[in-house]
Amino acid sequence: MYKTIITFLLLSLNLQATNYDALLFHGNCTTCHFENKTVSAPSVVAFRAHYRSAFPIKKDFVDYMSTWVEHPKEETSLMHDAIEKHGLMPELAFDIETLRSISSYIYDTDFSKIHEGHKSQETK
Repeated sequence: MYKTIITFLLLSLNLQATNYDALLFHGNCTTCHFENKTVSAPSVVAFRAHYRSAFPIKKDFVDYMSTWVEHPKEETSLMHDAIEKHGLMPELAFDIETLRSISSYIYDTDFSKIHEGHKSQETK
């Protein structure tokens, strides 16, 4: 019985963390980074694929992405064409742990799929 309760609590905490990371991402990043369409910044699908190919191991991806977003620099970017087109991403007022949570969510989420309840930006 206790094993069941503990398992349920651990799963609930994990689900809450995932929902929190999703909320952080969708409440902040999608202002400029649409999931499937490049408008004022590269789409999440585009930059996620680019950086996941450079950093296929999650820890490396999260370390790089969170550090870069904390202090964006053209010299350390892997997407110079995007900087030429859209300008350098501004520094944001997030602490490194929040950026790590968002980066982890980006690494784990396949944004190429249409999310239930949302229309794909490509279909508009």
